[in-house]
Amino acid sequence: MISVGAVVLDDIGRDEARRKAVEELVKPEYQQESLVGRLFRTVQDFLDSLVDRAPGGVPGGVFALVVLLLVVAALVALIAWQARKATRSRRAAADGLFGPRERTAAEHRAEAERLAGESRWAEAIRERLRAIARDLEYRAIVAPQPGRTADELAEATGRELPRFAAELAAAARLFDDVTYGEAPGTAEGYQSMAQLDEGLRTTRPAVSTVASP
Repeated sequence: MISVGAVVLDDIGRDEARRKAVEELVKPEYQQESLVGRLFRTVQDFLDSLVDRAPGGVPGGVFALVVLLLVVAALVALIAWQARKATRSRRAAADGLFGPRERTAAEHRAEAERLAGESRWAEAIRERLRAIARDLEYRAIVAPQPGRTADELAEATGRELPRFAAELAAAARLFDDVTYGEAPGTAEGYQSMAQLDEGLRTTRPAVSTVASP
């Protein structure tokens, strides 16, 4: 037997019990309900609705409370993850292609090999493309450009070395994936970047000749 105010509920269904409870609550003595009380009642109604849908008629509000807590926790985790991702992307964009440190091509290349030896593929890929960019600038194949992106590097180099254009575009996409898209990077990805680096180091732009009149 359940007592709600002056109403006695015995052997009646949930819907009927709720109707009786509402009738009881609309009495004058309940009209001074505070804002906090109304908010609590709204939340309780939501929990009750979850319990109504629960299979097997789980007693009390335990099931609904657990579901609600899981949903809230998932939303908080999603928001925090998105915020961290946005922060890392902004930081990486601010650093540009070369990152926060000024290094030579040889230094970037050595760092890439060290990171690859530790299977830190995303970082190794970034350093290897930085080595490529520094080497291209040092050999005057492309002009130095502050704030240059990987895509801009690929486009500028592709104009000077057309046979590498497709590989450079793929390398730029890979760099963006591991830098902004948080892709983990792979050994195969690093090997493709290293092979591109070696191929570019032994290549010179074609020299066009103009016939004399």
